Amino acid sequence: MTQITFGRRTFLAGAGIAAAGVAASRLPSAYAQEAAGPELIVGRGMADMTGEPLGAGMNGYAVMEQSTTGIRLRQFARAFIFEDADGVSSVFVITEMGLMFQSIQLEVLRRLKEQFGAQYNESNVFISASHTHVGPGGTSGHLMVDLTTMGFRPITFEATVAGIVEAIKRAHADKQLSTLRLVRGEAKEAGVNRSFQAFSRNPDEEKNAFPNGVNPESITLYISRGGKDVGLINWYGLHATSFGHKHTLIDGDHKGWSSWRMERENGTIHREAENAPFVAAFATAPQGDITPNMGLKPKTGPGFEDEALSAQILGDRQIDATSGPDTRVIDITGKNGATIRNRYKWVDMRNITIDGRFTPDGTEQRTGPAILGAAFAASSQEDGGGLEVPIFNEGERGGTPWVKALGDVVLPADWKEIHGNKEMLLPLGFIDGMIQQVVLYSVTQIAGLTIITNSMEPTSMAGYRMRQHVAEVLDVPLETVICMGYTSGYAHYVTTPEEYDNQDYEGGATIFGRHQLCAMVQVYDELAESLRDGTRIDPGAPAGDLTGWIPTSLSGKPGIDRPAWGTNFGDVITASGTVAAGKRATATFCFANPNSDLRHGEGYVTITNAAGEIVADDFHADTIIEFVKNAETTNARVSWDTKNAEPGMYTIRVDGSSRDISGTLTPFTGSTTVTVA
Repeated sequence: MTQITFGRRTFLAGAGIAAAGVAASRLPSAYAQEAAGPELIVGRGMADMTGEPLGAGMNGYAVMEQSTTGIRLRQFARAFIFEDADGVSSVFVITEMGLMFQSIQLEVLRRLKEQFGAQYNESNVFISASHTHVGPGGTSGHLMVDLTTMGFRPITFEATVAGIVEAIKRAHADKQLSTLRLVRGEAKEAGVNRSFQAFSRNPDEEKNAFPNGVNPESITLYISRGGKDVGLINWYGLHATSFGHKHTLIDGDHKGWSSWRMERENGTIHREAENAPFVAAFATAPQGDITPNMGLKPKTGPGFEDEALSAQILGDRQIDATSGPDTRVIDITGKNGATIRNRYKWVDMRNITIDGRFTPDGTEQRTGPAILGAAFAASSQEDGGGLEVPIFNEGERGGTPWVKALGDVVLPADWKEIHGNKEMLLPLGFIDGMIQQVVLYSVTQIAGLTIITNSMEPTSMAGYRMRQHVAEVLDVPLETVICMGYTSGYAHYVTTPEEYDNQDYEGGATIFGRHQLCAMVQVYDELAESLRDGTRIDPGAPAGDLTGWIPTSLSGKPGIDRPAWGTNFGDVITASGTVAAGKRATATFCFANPNSDLRHGEGYVTITNAAGEIVADDFHADTIIEFVKNAETTNARVSWDTKNAEPGMYTIRVDGSSRDISGTLTPFTGSTTVTVA
């Protein structure tokens, strides 16, 4: 049975999360021993990377009014280092944020070089985003993205980079001989295709592999030591849009919940992440057209109006697919044994000549500079965002004829040749620095597991075709090939050419033209052949770091903090007193702008029982902290769900730092008691 242990400062109360028996049945040691796979040196590490919880525009929906007001679950970076007997290593980092950007990747690599020299570099460090739509943004080096967050946010950028670097450092320190096991399962009732009309344009023989337009395949890489599982990476394709564009609390959505719950059940205390006994990363798979809103409109997840409940249910279903009687172990011994091999390449997507071998009709095609279509401006209406009264439409809703009519008159003929049915609205690729157009591709083999990465959001079928081609070139089973987008940068979507013609949201956001996927398959063909044949390849170079070029958000620098008249920082303004078990206890404190001190690894909130043991904090799903700012004064409202609390007296404590006119930070604390009856 899995033993749950607690840190010296922490006590896990309640039966809800402390379901040790569930964890034990989920990860039996006997199963790990029975299914032993290749052995490599593996390191695991995780770190708090929470960005600004007050006033930062959120990445995902491109809604300027959506800015952070607090924390529901903190953001984490989870790093895994794989190393073979020859010292060849590969690093994969999964971060709980909306999008990954080249600006972040390059700064992480710069800091890793200072710490480790050439050991970790662009050839072997791949950083991916989980694509939660409710994390603070303003961290891109390209203007198009940062416009939606009202400018660059240096504090969130630093929090993100520092958290990723710390996770990698912890993984480096954790490196030990470990056994890998690959498990295939199926996630049930976890998403629907939000662009089914576009999906239906694909050939029948391909569609047959995707029941109802969804790829149910869930792939989990377990890491074990001494017959005991100590971590995992899971890949399943589901958009992290359980929370809609009006939600303003930081949260990792369903993938964040899956990670948090599995780690808690296996003894990890998140405020003590440096000592995590179990690290679980739930990463993206091709999910560009898969929504958690099964009713094809916002708030139609399995929890309906309760978006948090939807995220938890869908997270639980992804956990269920990682083990159990309906899963099977896949052999990843590999032709080359327990070795690590990699090829990578920076590719300028603006002008690729595509060989007819990679196009549907066998004709030579090409890509062009990035153009976003009217369907992109319509947003994915199944998930929300966009204008309250849409003036643009996806293809399934008739498109936007006036944009097409205007384009037919004023746009060059070669644009129309490259971009086909797209109602071309925003030719951003012709303005330097607006959008990323030089992107990183990689193919990595870890024993018999192959991971391919790119900076796009692939639809299910687009990802399937990339995986299928790499599997054919390398002569490996398709189910051992993982496609992971949102990695090492961001260059919007990629659809199949057939899906593209429908010009739904995903096709409108496929920025390099109708045959973008064909160009990407051609790149992977070159990388996979080089890997297979042992030949060298010119990796190219990125377009350059644009960090600092984007204007800093006017609200991106905390000002002077002042308590409300007649109060001091930490004073209690209101408090529940006594609440019935299962109800929410609340307390409001005189606080300061939390962006001055993000309190990584410590948090703003702790809730202790009469014995002084921590039963919840702002790393815990039972708590919420919200901030309300009025000029120079800020209040913090703590809400605690007592469903897992025993009757008794508890202390709600907050910690923060106030900023004076000189910029000096002064710590403060406040507390109040509440009785759970």
